[in-house]
Amino acid sequence: MHHRLTSLVLGALLAGATAGAAQATGTPTFNAPYRAFSRSEIGLLLSFPNGGGTAFEGAYRFASDKFDLGFKAGLFDPGSGLNTVFLLGVEARERVITHTVDFPLDGALVFGVGGNFVSGGSSLIVPVGLSLGRRVDPQGSQISIVPYVQPTMFLTFDGGSNVNFTLGLGADFRLSRAFDARISAGLGDLKGVSIGAVWVH
Repeated sequence: MHHRLTSLVLGALLAGATAGAAQATGTPTFNAPYRAFSRSEIGLLLSFPNGGGTAFEGAYRFASDKFDLGFKAGLFDPGSGLNTVFLLGVEARERVITHTVDFPLDGALVFGVGGNFVSGGSSLIVPVGLSLGRRVDPQGSQISIVPYVQPTMFLTFDGGSNVNFTLGLGADFRLSRAFDARISAGLGDLKGVSIGAVWVH
């Protein structure tokens, strides 16, 4: 089942590669292939989309076996006197690949739904991606790092419909048993960078 699901996602991503980008709220925040927490996490995210402006988001996730579910809400200030956009989304992640001798990366299917809400210009976003990476534990250090890539295809509905593609690049830094620092960037139709501070339980 997991292998078939992974094949379908990879096929969809390759099919959409000529079109165009990111997560449920449309900000350049991405997900490592596995969670950093046992029960839940809460975090603050700050994003700088390449088109300008700043997004502030709060995030909460909880776990269930290999599956976890997250909720995001925040505001995007596009600047230049434009109206502030309300961001709201839900994201799910499930491990579908475990590294082997033949394939050195772990992988997770990431999918969600969300929206950007503003008077006269709201949109619905449906992302589907595959996160691939591997935890690195530097010798003699208590800090661990998870570098990853997340190719993502997303559908956007804003009066019409569009299919877009982005390549998410990121790293999660475990700085203590209770705190993560996270950075990510988007390449493709959604460009920009994001930084996050996350408390894990």
